[in-house]
Amino acid sequence: MIRVVLVDDQPLIRTGLRVLIADAPDLEVVGEAGNGAEAVELVTRLRPDVAVMDIRMPGMDGIEATRRILADPELPTHVLVLTTFDDDDYVYGALRAGASGFLVKDLALETILDGVRVVAAGDALLAPGITRRLIGEFAARPDASARPRKSAAGITEREREVLTLVGRGLSNTEIAQELTISVATAKAHVARLFTKLDARDRVHLVIHAYEFGLVAPS
Repeated sequence: MIRVVLVDDQPLIRTGLRVLIADAPDLEVVGEAGNGAEAVELVTRLRPDVAVMDIRMPGMDGIEATRRILADPELPTHVLVLTTFDDDDYVYGALRAGASGFLVKDLALETILDGVRVVAAGDALLAPGITRRLIGEFAARPDASARPRKSAAGITEREREVLTLVGRGLSNTEIAQELTISVATAKAHVARLFTKLDARDRVHLVIHAYEFGLVAPS
């Protein structure tokens, strides 16, 4: 059973998510918080598998709450940011704080539930629309056309395939399904890419995929 804490300053949103999760046999809501400070206290006390975190809240926002929660190495909690706002500053702020995923609330309900499962398993994900926009905005920078195309030398053909799928916004589980390999193997390939490309997070892997010509803005 995946234990979940819901963090959102709108009670109606929390109620909707709680009802949605109640219908999932492998998920349970163990607590709710209305702001970041409450979230930090609740997560520290309950030690859930996943905190579903809004960003804009009174007092302490979701990014600072995420940073504080994940600063404690003893906590087993992964953070999935779920928000109405997909502004780039929020995306980068959440990922820099250590969030495992970033989804927007207008996604299909089953996609949100799958997102909870993905981050609970130690995987990471970005909403596909955010991944596409990230690539598009990177390509639109003034120096993008003048920048020499980087070489993907040094990574294996399989790692190139994995990097391409990361660049398309796929999670490790989806990569495993696409390439007919185990999730553990997909995670191992992604981990090696982090090391070989000196990438801090999945966003940087997406940028590398663009710079290598493996994905294109579309």
